[in-house]
Amino acid sequence: MNENAVRDILADYAEMTEEALAAYLPEVNCLQKNTIDAARYSLSAGGKRIRPALVMEFCRVCGGEPETALPIACAIEMMHTFSLIHDDLPCMDDDDLRRGKPSCHKAYGEAAAVLAGDALAIMPFQIIAEAGIKKAISMDAALKIIRLLAELSGFSGMIGGQTIDLENEHKEPPVNIILEMYRMKTGALLEFCCRAGCMAAGAGADKQLSAGSYGQRLGLAFQIVDDILDVTADETALGKPVGSDAADGKFTYVSAVGLEKAREHAKILTRQAEEFLADFPDRGFLSGLTKMLLYRQY
Repeated sequence: MNENAVRDILADYAEMTEEALAAYLPEVNCLQKNTIDAARYSLSAGGKRIRPALVMEFCRVCGGEPETALPIACAIEMMHTFSLIHDDLPCMDDDDLRRGKPSCHKAYGEAAAVLAGDALAIMPFQIIAEAGIKKAISMDAALKIIRLLAELSGFSGMIGGQTIDLENEHKEPPVNIILEMYRMKTGALLEFCCRAGCMAAGAGADKQLSAGSYGQRLGLAFQIVDDILDVTADETALGKPVGSDAADGKFTYVSAVGLEKAREHAKILTRQAEEFLADFPDRGFLSGLTKMLLYRQY
């Protein structure tokens, strides 16, 4: 599938996601309005919506309808947005910009940003549970997806990776620690997306294993490309200052091995990810997306 076709499908999935997210967080007048507005501000800030697309596409290629997995797609986008809000806080990465706009704590204040992030970390479990209760997916699938999200967003996944990241600021950790941090901080939620999409469709363990292995490698490649772009990208396209990793005292994979080796490793991981798509006959979009993410400019 060519890149234009991939972008069109990605845009369709993004539109579905954004419409559903708006319904989960409508504009209301209430005592807690400021925190809800802060959450909506970050949740509606755009982005590629890759995670929701992966959830819905893996559901589709496993024989389900993309709409079946839409609640899970929204749930993972909320969890991802929570991580971005908290990553930008002064006690974490202290970033003033996110996707070319003021970070949540810059726009709404630090307390509102913390609370908005907290709410967006909790809502996903409610949304997935409701999908099971309303029989959009089976209760068994809902329980397993909730468990998987807790595992891959907690100490064994995203939050664990952020912990390793913070503890290695202003240090030069070995390459294996950098890659383990990437596997947890970025790869874990992408692995969740792929596995959860299969689970929503009722796919078996073999499909879930292949999807998860694909997601892990896609996540590593994605983060390495992020490191490369932090050095080489156009700042306007990137939506944040170029060179922010070095300025923040972060020792990245590019810092450790250099640009050329990093590019080559990202290509190897991308090829490995594509190999795990062999279990999915209708894989044109997924294969095209995998290549597109390798060569993206922002």
